[in-house]
Amino acid sequence: MGLFNRKADTAAGTATTTREVDPALVALTGDYNLDPAHSSIGFTVRHAMVTNVRGSFGDFSGSLHLNGADPHRSTAEIDVKISSIDTGIADRDGHLRSGDFFEAEQFPLMTFRSTHAEQLGGDTYRITGDLTIKDVTRPLAIDLEFNGSATDPYGNERVGFEGKAEILRSDWGLTWNAALETGGVMVSDKVKLSFDISAIKAAA
Repeated sequence: MGLFNRKADTAAGTATTTREVDPALVALTGDYNLDPAHSSIGFTVRHAMVTNVRGSFGDFSGSLHLNGADPHRSTAEIDVKISSIDTGIADRDGHLRSGDFFEAEQFPLMTFRSTHAEQLGGDTYRITGDLTIKDVTRPLAIDLEFNGSATDPYGNERVGFEGKAEILRSDWGLTWNAALETGGVMVSDKVKLSFDISAIKAAA
């Protein structure tokens, strides 16, 4: 279900197109709050050049404004508590919170504020914004797939998205590493981000 359905208009004998607003998506227009209990923010990074380490952040909040008639006017913002990082190994999580990486005590939040949204085709969208880590702000583009909408058993109107992005952690000052005897480094610069979002429509 795309935000716009196109149809050809050949009444004047020319190959023009018009955009037809999808009423079902217009009905979704409004403000939404992320539901952390049914959402996840994760990451994957190459370790020792041969395997992947996966982790997530367990404490975050955020909001969306969806505009079903004009997706360019949709917005998103997310706040993530760095101290909630979880890779399944306590010592590694402690290292990630330390001054070698996130400096969680001095910089407790990672934030994202959107600046632009666009439809790439069908149910695929791209939202671009400012990602701030350790007081460094740089642009980030997240590709999203709209999974649909539903009313849950408690009467909440929900929407769902899956997203992905890639960053170079060094762009945000996360440069710690260790050389391997066999060549290469302990932790890759490239980090893959993943988002699985369920958001509840706010009361009017």
